[in-house]
Amino acid sequence: MSLWREIQTKEFKENPFTFIAKEWLLITAGDETKTNAMTASWGGLGHIWGKDVAYIVIRPQRYTKEFVDTKGCFSLCCFGSDFRQELAYLGKVSGRNEDKITKCGLQLNYDGQKPYFEEAKQVLFCKVLYQQNLTPENFIEKQLDAAMYPDKDYHTLYVAEIEKIIVKND
Repeated sequence: MSLWREIQTKEFKENPFTFIAKEWLLITAGDETKTNAMTASWGGLGHIWGKDVAYIVIRPQRYTKEFVDTKGCFSLCCFGSDFRQELAYLGKVSGRNEDKITKCGLQLNYDGQKPYFEEAKQVLFCKVLYQQNLTPENFIEKQLDAAMYPDKDYHTLYVAEIEKIIVKND
């Protein structure tokens, strides 16, 4: 029996306010020759352009951004609170400087060209549809710009179609 089963987006029951903001997730991109992952606590899920989508944001200095931009796809791995230490490590250490995936001890796997982690409880496989750099002039709430971007390192917003979701079998 397989460890994973595929579900439709309408069957995905996780609360995005919990699994993104509180439990965090990993944005993972690359291929079997080189992959990187970063912890994320900002993002969302929704429906636009007739597609079920994920919204993520990545700062320009993040190594994972290069992989998302090159590959045009990524996975969102949801872990739950049991893996907080590993996710914190993957969020602090750059994959440019060391093989942080091997060092953190999580097992990397691939669904076609999309990498994911075996320890995740759910994985959303996504294809980038749209990207746009956030800019200071577009902030209506100017204090957000000052508070979130003191270094002016504005995120790139990605809207990505959720192509497939897998969940662990109970």
